[in-house]
Amino acid sequence: MRGAHCAGRLTSPIARPETMLRDIGQDGIWQDDFKHHDFEHHDFEEFAMSAKPQLPLSVDALDWVNTRGRITLDSLRGRVVILLFWSYDNIHCINLLPRLQKMAARLHDGVVLLGVHTPKYAAQRQALTISKAAHRLHLRVPVANDADWRAWRAFGIESWPSAVVIDCEGGVVRVLQGELMGDELETLASNLLEDAAARDLRRFDAAPGIDGGEPQMSLRFPSAVAVDAQRLYVSDSSRNRVLECTQDGRVLRQFGSGTPGYWDGRLNDAGFCDPQGLALSGESLYVADTGNHAVRRVRLASGQVETVLGSGREGFDTPRAAIAPRTLAVSAPVALLVRDNQMYVSMAGQHQIWRMDLAADRVEVLVGNGHNRLLDGPALEAGLVQPAALAYHAGQLLIADAGANAVRALRIADGKLSTLAGLGPWHPGLADGTAGTARFAHPLGLAVDGTGTVYVADTLNGRLCRMNPAGRAGWTVQSMVLPQTLQEPAGLAIAGRSLWLAERSTHLLHRLDLDSGALGKLSLGA
Repeated sequence: MRGAHCAGRLTSPIARPETMLRDIGQDGIWQDDFKHHDFEHHDFEEFAMSAKPQLPLSVDALDWVNTRGRITLDSLRGRVVILLFWSYDNIHCINLLPRLQKMAARLHDGVVLLGVHTPKYAAQRQALTISKAAHRLHLRVPVANDADWRAWRAFGIESWPSAVVIDCEGGVVRVLQGELMGDELETLASNLLEDAAARDLRRFDAAPGIDGGEPQMSLRFPSAVAVDAQRLYVSDSSRNRVLECTQDGRVLRQFGSGTPGYWDGRLNDAGFCDPQGLALSGESLYVADTGNHAVRRVRLASGQVETVLGSGREGFDTPRAAIAPRTLAVSAPVALLVRDNQMYVSMAGQHQIWRMDLAADRVEVLVGNGHNRLLDGPALEAGLVQPAALAYHAGQLLIADAGANAVRALRIADGKLSTLAGLGPWHPGLADGTAGTARFAHPLGLAVDGTGTVYVADTLNGRLCRMNPAGRAGWTVQSMVLPQTLQEPAGLAIAGRSLWLAERSTHLLHRLDLDSGALGKLSLGA
């Protein structure tokens, strides 16, 4: 078992330890560039170690954000320990986490799953930020803050997600990489437990527990908003529901039971799992049901919820004319736009935008070659990195390309993808300016007002920006001055001269008057 090697590729760009962060400047920009390679989204690679190296001391020195005191690997002898290196912005980590938690539950009497969060962005170095992310993703395992990449470097980790497997004697057995490691990891852990039991090395005492939680509020990590002349719709993502409200905050109806699940039904008899992007079209509300890897439609007249795209299981299918959209296995739809009976879907886990003809019930890949990289050009040759929010502007589909730290534009007429602002996956930052100088950090929200001004939720910089075309200079990006600091602004929506904002980490909705600059908190209630 030890020393075995399985060749393959990775799901995510690799950032090699020797070229990682050495310092963070005062402006929050990584001082070193990241060396990286690109691999297809659906593969993974397993790296083996021919001998059991001594465990790095840096692991025991990590700060644990959701447990009391420290956890040492020596105290876990007699159990199989899995150190999962992850980053909360990474869609492949997000997709993998539920599967690994289920695996750890099945093997609860012998396996300890520990999360080691290693940041890509400056904003992710704070313990509170990681703790909130763990709550948002429903993690029920201890999570450590590897803010300075000590454990990452010590184990020679090369990509997110990666899992270091440690046997019952405390020796590193293997390092697995990629989103699809789950089955291989469970088989390896089971075999290690059997081997330890045969040699009387197993311990069966309780695994380390976790503590803490979020305050009780009317919303829990809201991610998206949609608005029409009278109503406001909110993805209450961590409560697995969508709320219909008046614009002064009175809750009218709830879609989804609040319990994670996947079933159609009326109002709160339906099941959602981490619903995110929303799009209104006529008498229908479309929902990116991210955790179920599906797109749902709410018929607003009756409250009936039905599935229009996705089978409810994660996968990397390619749409074909002969395959019904509801039978496709897709990965993490996170945002939607409906225009002229065409629905545009950000498939974050497949690094593509899909287009569905709602009348013909037919779907196609619109843009993205499936490799996670920033690459302009013809639609099916171009590259996206975990695309998020969508908006329409003057014949173009605008894309908040979150993983690329950029705003992109697809000319619908000829299918040409270009970058309006932002410098790519390994060049996040906080800077205004034109296309060549402006920087973002994982933007998750877009909206366009009646004048053509584009608004960007620059999520991990905690700011809102305005973007406007500037002739030959391309587009300009300008930070907006607000009366308060924002914490992970996400979904945006505009009605008239009001901009609605979901502030994810504070569980709040805000309404911004675009003329006066006044920002008000919206309180939800019956």
